[in-house]
Amino acid sequence: MLYHLLYSLHVDISVFNVFRYITFRTIYASITAFLICFLLGPWMIGKLTEKQIGQYIRRAGPAAHQDKAGTPTMGGVLIMAAIFAGTLFWVDLGNGTIWIILLVGAGYFTVGFIDDYLKQIQKRNRGLTGREKLLLQILIAMVAGSLIYLMPDFDSRLTLPFFKAFRPDLGAGYILFATLVIVGTSNAVNLTDGLDGLAIGPVIISAATYMLFAYVAGHSRIAEYLQIPYVPGSAEVTIICGAIAGAGLGFLWFNTYPAQIFMGDVGSLPLGGVLGTIAVITKQEILMMIVGGIFLLEAVSVILQVVYFKLTHGRRIFLMAPLHHHFELKGWPESKVIVRFWIISILLALVAISTLKLR
Repeated sequence: MLYHLLYSLHVDISVFNVFRYITFRTIYASITAFLICFLLGPWMIGKLTEKQIGQYIRRAGPAAHQDKAGTPTMGGVLIMAAIFAGTLFWVDLGNGTIWIILLVGAGYFTVGFIDDYLKQIQKRNRGLTGREKLLLQILIAMVAGSLIYLMPDFDSRLTLPFFKAFRPDLGAGYILFATLVIVGTSNAVNLTDGLDGLAIGPVIISAATYMLFAYVAGHSRIAEYLQIPYVPGSAEVTIICGAIAGAGLGFLWFNTYPAQIFMGDVGSLPLGGVLGTIAVITKQEILMMIVGGIFLLEAVSVILQVVYFKLTHGRRIFLMAPLHHHFELKGWPESKVIVRFWIISILLALVAISTLKLR
């Protein structure tokens, strides 16, 4: 919005020429999103508390978590509002890839909102069933995957970390692959959101990492030099990555241990879905398994636990899944689990960035 309003003035007022630079607009998209979360956070916490929209804690969970019952939740409304505002203020609205990402964000936000609304406002024991949520997620992701596949000059070949020559072409099957990435990332972030600040930390780190990937993929010379796929228009995706990181930092101010507010499904589902879509658009889909390694570990721990439990008629691999609960029950303080998972996330992000040269 500001890009279209102010950049056009650069002919007469040279200072507005700065709006042509993606780095400048990314910085201010981040600051805009941060300030929205930071300034409106206390108001949001007050409103959620007033309406008694508080977190429900399962009795089957760790006993220490019972103290969190009643903490305001659905803070994802604020996060997503900040991301949308930060993006729309500073992005080139004529860029089609941005609208695909925002479509996924809006769609998954709606799914998460309905689920949280039924649980927190209608006070039902359960929101949407797992099957209902999954079907809606798949539908939205397939629409997004189809739109990405139909983009002009879209490359349906996969990019594999550490390999520059081996790039299998999936053809129309790429739509199903993109759906898997988007849905998988969304649910993995949702499973990670179980401790104060645990999910939003790796989300910030992942967004910052893909900020770099989007920027280099959108510049033909840099992409050619690094021997990665050039994706026309993807440089503008840098701005939405900046908005995610900024909104995440603003939310973390209140979500850090001990949390004053939780994001709920209305935050975790769209954040994961948006990150998955960005990974697909920037042609770094497989790399999400490294960048979002914490999300992957959490999701895999749940899958292994469920499968092993059924096969062995009640035995468990972990004390409790997702993985962060296992370490809690082993005696790690919650804050230690959170910070150590953040450290691992940073290290994985560095490994992912290294693949730009190790090919």
